[in-house]
Amino acid sequence: MTTGTVSLDRRGHVLVIGLDRAAKRNAFDLPLWDALCRAYGELDRDPDLRVGVLHAHGDHFTGGLDLPQWAPVFASGQWHIPAGGVDPLGLTGPRLRKPIVAAVQGVCLTIGIELLLATDLRIAASSTRFGQIEIKRGIYPVGGATLRFPRECGWANAMRWLLTGDEFDAAEALRIGLVQEVTAPGAQLDRALALADVIAAQAPLGVYATLASSRAALPAAEAAAAARLMPDLQPLLASDDMQEGLRAFVGRRPGAFTGK
Repeated sequence: MTTGTVSLDRRGHVLVIGLDRAAKRNAFDLPLWDALCRAYGELDRDPDLRVGVLHAHGDHFTGGLDLPQWAPVFASGQWHIPAGGVDPLGLTGPRLRKPIVAAVQGVCLTIGIELLLATDLRIAASSTRFGQIEIKRGIYPVGGATLRFPRECGWANAMRWLLTGDEFDAAEALRIGLVQEVTAPGAQLDRALALADVIAAQAPLGVYATLASSRAALPAAEAAAAARLMPDLQPLLASDDMQEGLRAFVGRRPGAFTGK
């Protein structure tokens, strides 16, 4: 399967949401994005569903964005959310009102980290490799990493990875608080499901109120910064450095950037 979709599996009060474009390392094309938005919308609306679990089929969580498909989206200056969908990055429109537990494995790049940062509990297989590599392409993260990575993990811990684009492993992700637990490879989804079952067994109104109260305590400046993400990307899209970043990606070499 080369066109992305998501699998949906109801387990009592838990909705298990699986990224399903394994043949392409679950790289996000537009159909995969739309399907994920709609899955979050279903979780939000259905009163029988209390918790979501986000995972991915295959060996990898996601290799990031399928960039050629996303050029029109970035040029438009806004994330597109399909009818009935909820933004899984929590940047556009009302946020999902219910908690999400994430389970990751293999490669988790760019939007993968940003999806994690928008969830509430994260479990990683010990073999997971993370990377926020946008600066290696001459752009910067516009899915929330610049807002949430410093808050979740501490300024210097975030800058270590945001400003270098280097990859890091699950042990480092645990050390800085990006993930809360590390499991043996293959056990991450079962652990996420177990935690989701515990949350789903609690009083749902109390869970939702706890989540809403915790979010209300976040600085208002975060919303203002979120509104600047796409507009601040526009001049980078027109830069020589972005074109060099794409050439470097295709040529599998480091970029030779000039600041123009």
